[in-house]
Amino acid sequence: MERGEPGLLRTDPVPEAREDAAATINAIETLSEEEQEELRRELAKVEEEIQTLSQVLAAKEKHLAEIKRKLGINSLQELKQNIAKGWQDVTATPVYKRTSETLSQAGQKASAAFASVGSVITKKLEDVKNSPTFKSFEEKVENLKASRESKVGGTKPAGGDFGEVLNSTANASATSVEPLPEQTREGL
Repeated sequence: MERGEPGLLRTDPVPEAREDAAATINAIETLSEEEQEELRRELAKVEEEIQTLSQVLAAKEKHLAEIKRKLGINSLQELKQNIAKGWQDVTATPVYKRTSETLSQAGQKASAAFASVGSVITKKLEDVKNSPTFKSFEEKVENLKASRESKVGGTKPAGGDFGEVLNSTANASATSVEPLPEQTREGL
């Protein structure tokens, strides 16, 4: 094909949409009637081809939808497949792999640090429990508990639940409450 011949493989530069109108008008004036008529025929042919291709594309899309319907593929399944494929693509990237390895190492280090802190706290609590101050406090609590139980009316087996301790304390308080002087005068 020569340069002046119309066709799909023309090598003439296509004018940009932002070229000024004066340049376009000048180009039209330089074309002969015959060249203008040839371009109009080519324009009509290209527009017809575009319309035909649009119709073919619409028919193919309709056929595609019918095949998917028959296979039971719906939009949600397609979305899931697209997301899974996208995630697979992301996880295959070197950046993701490096980030994943770094986070894994950081997690292992954090886990080791927490285990270390936990063992230090456990050791400190054991030290406090074995200290003379704690032992003295523990003895005082036991003595207080024993004296409360004897006021209530006997000893309870060790290891009673919290509710039993509350009830026994309430009973001990109720039996040892003396009426206020105001209450005794009002009652007279």
